[in-house]
Amino acid sequence: MGRGLLLTSNLPQLQNLIKRDPTAYKEEFLQQWNHYNSIRQIFKIHPEEQAQHFRELVAFISQVATSYPQETAEFPSHISSLLLENYGTLSPDTRKTLVQNLVMLRNKEVISSIDLLKSLFPILPRTTSPTLRSFIRKTILSDIRTANLRSKNHKLNRAVQAMLFGMVERGMDGEVVGDKGKLRASNGPTTDRTAHNGEEAMWAVILTKELWRKGIWTDTKPVAIIALGCFHPVTKVQSASVHFFLGSDEDKEDSDDEQEEEIDVRAMHHRRDINKKTRSGDKKMQKKLNAAKKKRHNKPEAVANFPALQLLNDPQTFAEKLYDILHHYDKRFSLDHKILLMQLLSRVMGAHKLCVLGFYTYIVKYLTHRQLRVPSIMVALAQSVHDLTPPDALIPVIRKLAQEFVHPGVGSEVIAAGLNAIREVCRRQPWSMEEDLLGDLIEYRKSRDKAVTAAARGLLQLFREVNPGMLKRRERGKDASMGLASGTKPLPFGHSADAAVDIEGLALLEDHLQKLREEDDVEMGDEDDEAAWEGWDLDSDSSDDESEGWLDVPDDDGDLNISDSEDEAEKEKGQQEISKTRVSTLATTKILTPSDFALLNDLRIQEASKAVDGGGGSHAKRKLATLEANKKAIQSGQQDNSFISENDILGPRKKAKADYAERMASIQKGREGREKFKSNKGKVNKEVASSSTNREKARNKPIMMILSSGAVRGKKKASLREKQQRLRKHIDKSKKMRH
Repeated sequence: MGRGLLLTSNLPQLQNLIKRDPTAYKEEFLQQWNHYNSIRQIFKIHPEEQAQHFRELVAFISQVATSYPQETAEFPSHISSLLLENYGTLSPDTRKTLVQNLVMLRNKEVISSIDLLKSLFPILPRTTSPTLRSFIRKTILSDIRTANLRSKNHKLNRAVQAMLFGMVERGMDGEVVGDKGKLRASNGPTTDRTAHNGEEAMWAVILTKELWRKGIWTDTKPVAIIALGCFHPVTKVQSASVHFFLGSDEDKEDSDDEQEEEIDVRAMHHRRDINKKTRSGDKKMQKKLNAAKKKRHNKPEAVANFPALQLLNDPQTFAEKLYDILHHYDKRFSLDHKILLMQLLSRVMGAHKLCVLGFYTYIVKYLTHRQLRVPSIMVALAQSVHDLTPPDALIPVIRKLAQEFVHPGVGSEVIAAGLNAIREVCRRQPWSMEEDLLGDLIEYRKSRDKAVTAAARGLLQLFREVNPGMLKRRERGKDASMGLASGTKPLPFGHSADAAVDIEGLALLEDHLQKLREEDDVEMGDEDDEAAWEGWDLDSDSSDDESEGWLDVPDDDGDLNISDSEDEAEKEKGQQEISKTRVSTLATTKILTPSDFALLNDLRIQEASKAVDGGGGSHAKRKLATLEANKKAIQSGQQDNSFISENDILGPRKKAKADYAERMASIQKGREGREKFKSNKGKVNKEVASSSTNREKARNKPIMMILSSGAVRGKKKASLREKQQRLRKHIDKSKKMRH
């Protein structure tokens, strides 16, 4: 009896003993198990009674559950049902304990991953504790990552993806109310309210994005989950889903990770000016400034998630649904949210070459120079155009851009933005431009503003390449005129170019590899060549009977031809002409790797550089610039030609006015290596070191120390005559200093 009472009151000791010998202490465990069942029934009715003791029993049973698997078979379901059914009435400590012990049972392999995730997914949107929410999120992600570490766990992935899809789908029947996309309050149970408020769908999108970003899920299922989130009635869920496809990182509010605060450089300098100056303060401020500069420099640009866009199922239907939402809720959504939807719709249209003709009539009303964020709208317009877009749908858009942005009544920056937007649209569909309008637009190349001139010249150069027939004879240029004279014409709308027979510049790579191969053969075969030349004249010395003269070479056919130097020169010239137009067979005999294409690009750059040095003209310079830009795009991972930014629309601009931090940095840079303007008195800047004078020391004394000094008291007791003499002396000295 003493042993039983001692063990029942000391659960940690009993836990230790059970782990050593489960069979010997089975009766004591059963006593605790029965006690747990009785308290659990009471706990369901009155959660506040004996909560501490209940948590201790749950932790004890979770630790020893592996020793008694048959007796504790229902224990995980007890914890799961308590969490799911009574989550709102449980105290925060009890919730945390139950979740932690449920995760412990998974770590001990008492329950499977699917059972654990079925319990954690419904809890995640309902919890209000940041600590518990972060713990649940990390547990879900780590469990799925561990299950897919060695090989893909398709069974678990399908189950989890079905749960996430259901979390998004349960709130799809909600009604959008208000500008913020909030939903009407639901009078149903808590689970229904959570689904209709978008919390479940939001967490499903967050977890799916995280698993995609970590490379755990890379197939079409996660893309389908987030694609469904793009049509969710809650604006926050819709925005997070759209950001996934756009590749931007502006939805940071969905993350529990601590985000670094933006450093206000101007406020930091202001605090430094009004606070006490110390060396440690200077070092801290400089450290923060360096960190802010490094963070601003290393901040990556937003790049569209092209793999996810390519994995969309039925992109035409997806694009049409996006346009329907954009058009239907035009007055309900904010401008920023509408621009997000425009950008995603344009991405899908450009990536899959889709035609949603209503989009161009919708976007026309936003193409005004007074519209907020009009550069982003222009970017969305240009990205939606491709070579299969009907020109009839784009001609009104081009006219609207020209009427609103390109006229003398607006600023030079507006004109440059309009010309650049027109150029980007016409680059993708040249037939959307009218000949008369083109002649008016390219006249802006004579403008005095640099940005306008560059934009107009870019438009002129574009049509010299794609359709020089629309230009006047004097504006076509040499290459375009020669192409028209030879009968070269642009392809009509809907016609595609002939199939490619060779990779441009592949002959350069083939010649380069052949040259390397020959050099290796020469290095390895020098000794063999010398051995082959040995004894070449043995036939003449081998016997005296043989004649020592020339050997007669029989010419049975009588057609032995000996070519002279002129014939050889003509043959070499003909071979060189053929080699310019020859088709390389390297692609049919070798698998080209990314390093081969990188080497091919370098060889093409070298060839273009030689052409520029040899006086190739502007055409060779443009070709070199294009190759170098492609090389930079490959190195940065942006190889999609449809990706443009607002800088492409705005073009080169004048230097903006510097802010406070930039002005201070410029001032400090100008002071480097310059002597400070100060007196040479003292022992720092003098040739012979000396201490400061008493007069200098008196200047730095506190006022209370010199109030009782003789000099101050003498001034107070001075007579009127002495004051007049002192004043006259001061006036005379001042006059001498002026002269």
